[in-house]
Amino acid sequence: MSASTTVRARARRRRTTVVVLIVLALATVGALALSIGDYPLSPPRLWHTLTGSGTRIEQYVVFQVRAPRATMAIIAGAALGIAGALLQSLLGNPLASPDLLGISGGSGLAAVFAILVLGTTGPVLALLAFAGGLVVALVLVSAGRAVRDGGFRLILAGIGISFLTASVVDFLMVRTKVEQTQMALLWLTGSLSSTPWWQVLTVAAVLVVCIPLIAVAGRWLPIAQLGTDTASGLGARSGRVRVLVVGTAVLLTATTCAFLGPISFVALCAPAIARPLLGHGAVGLATSGMIGAVLLGGADLVAQFALPGLQVPVGVVTGALGAAFLLWLLASSKGRQL
Repeated sequence: MSASTTVRARARRRRTTVVVLIVLALATVGALALSIGDYPLSPPRLWHTLTGSGTRIEQYVVFQVRAPRATMAIIAGAALGIAGALLQSLLGNPLASPDLLGISGGSGLAAVFAILVLGTTGPVLALLAFAGGLVVALVLVSAGRAVRDGGFRLILAGIGISFLTASVVDFLMVRTKVEQTQMALLWLTGSLSSTPWWQVLTVAAVLVVCIPLIAVAGRWLPIAQLGTDTASGLGARSGRVRVLVVGTAVLLTATTCAFLGPISFVALCAPAIARPLLGHGAVGLATSGMIGAVLLGGADLVAQFALPGLQVPVGVVTGALGAAFLLWLLASSKGRQL
């Protein structure tokens, strides 16, 4: 057996092991999300309820109260994890994520404008949030056409846009009556509470639509990472790859942001965890998505049950955990190379 065959076999075994462990962690998070709460369910009762043998109260608690929230956390976490992996792989920079690049800020500004000024919610809010994220993405692509510097121009431009959008959001909040800002404030914090099934299905549909785009991006990203000249010689058009990756990341981020608010740091942390687990410089789009689902699902459990008698928005938990992770990343050997 050749050395290259041995390396590929080890990589496949490692990938399989990582995926199995992540699936087990995701199943554990999902089971906990469905079973614990003010109306606790034991594992046997949860199983009977899921198979249709539970009481009416148990079925209502599981399928109408807990399942939409848990499912949204898993789907939204997967979408954010994939979006972060796409951007980080494209730019070759572990700091590239929709929230740090300002894409979430653009979606947030459009959504807050829709809530406070237009009085709009629902699907129109999602469309405006996507438009806001798309505008920011177009500005970033124009500001950082040369990605040979590791995407630092895009990072700096995104930070500037984030501050700008935050200032405009603050202005809108100040100019609006307190009663009208409560919904926008809860949305800006990022929350999974009171999630209806139609929102879950909308985000799931967008993720399904993006799967072919993600598959194409996963095929061409490793080639695009070799540089513009090398990629062109191998048949990859860097411009088209960039448009595909940025467009898919914006669609996933903006849709998630429209319904949950700007959930921070999941898109940053998930790919950073996936890459060392997989090794060999893998892009790891699917693995990043699964890790993002575990992160957001676990963060929502912490948000609900960490403080007895008090539920906090999940964005508070992801922000705290993400900030600690970012500080660790900057202090590590990888961070010192940035």
